[in-house]
Amino acid sequence: MYNEELIAAKVAARNAGKILMKYLESDSKDIQYKSESGDSPVTIADNEADKYLSSFLGGEFPHDGWLSEETIDTYDRLEKTRVWIVDPLDGTKEFIKKLPEFCVSIALTENGIPVVGVIYNPSSDEMFYAQKNKGAFLNGEQIKISNTEDIQDASIIVSRSEYSKNLWNNYKNNFSSIKSVGSIAYKLGLSASGMYDICATVAPKNEWDICAGDCIVREAGGVMRTIDGKNINYNQKKTLVTDPIIATNSKLFDMVSDLLY
Repeated sequence: MYNEELIAAKVAARNAGKILMKYLESDSKDIQYKSESGDSPVTIADNEADKYLSSFLGGEFPHDGWLSEETIDTYDRLEKTRVWIVDPLDGTKEFIKKLPEFCVSIALTENGIPVVGVIYNPSSDEMFYAQKNKGAFLNGEQIKISNTEDIQDASIIVSRSEYSKNLWNNYKNNFSSIKSVGSIAYKLGLSASGMYDICATVAPKNEWDICAGDCIVREAGGVMRTIDGKNINYNQKKTLVTDPIIATNSKLFDMVSDLLY
């Protein structure tokens, strides 16, 4: 049902990834900051990749809405049934440090539900993708969420910044292992593929950070919900999701939710 859109999103993600790698290898990043705290860096690579994605996907699907981290939000999208939700560079801090934990994240939503999701890490050439009711894949191979049932046997992947701020210190002993990685989109792809049993974040996230990953996790047989068990409805006027988010299988979700609540 969404084959054309998925194909276009995969092409777009790969080409945007080439733009990112061009700047990574040239050391030309021209870093600016969205806030005085320096917590939200943006680079020339973010902006060029965003312009490409907007032009390409907007040209292919001119009647769809658009929401991107690097594009000024006009709110026209709120009147659209279908909306592309995009982060041209998720993991900017890792990109600046040349850590291979950044990616392009592209999602298509219909009536607020993710129906196409693509996450591409150009450093590792890992492409996670899914479309509604068609399963989830990593570089052409179908992926499934972990089937681990006991939280003490489960590995969890969390935000590098959250981990460095000691936000997970009180929970370390509840899991078999805890790993900190940059880019929430990349972490969601890794958890959807079963490489880690759980992905969780306790810090607020914007829709463009998580939408593609939500689609991929669902199609891999998992759930991605806020801590109170609610699915996330996308294309909202307020794009920030403030509640903690957990992505895993349904059995582990309840255990992690109870732990973090």
